Amino acid sequence: MLLPAKAEVARHLELYRAWERMMLAAPADRAARGNFEDTGYTLCVLMGKRCAREAVHAAERYLSVGPGARRRDRAKGGPADDRRPAKSGRSGRSGRSDGLAASPVT
Repeated sequence: MLLPAKAEVARHLELYRAWERMMLAAPADRAARGNFEDTGYTLCVLMGKRCAREAVHAAERYLSVGPGARRRDRAKGGPADDRRPAKSGRSGRSGRSDGLAASPVT
């Protein structure tokens, strides 16, 4: 299976979390809900999952485990779920190419 670029997964996971916070803060905001659902769908496509929650968990595991650790974990029988993904830096970019409104992430 082809794996997506970690930078893209990290970027979309960060967007998902930001839109999730915005949607929970303002549940009646249709734009926030739409962008939250769009980023969830994008994570589903990137991670090959049918459910956004599964895609988020898969993305977190993918970002937290390096190639050597993945091989060791497969030999042991499973992924290392106790690790947390590293924070990725964001540069201020304007003009989104993914069709989303302005990101709530600063």
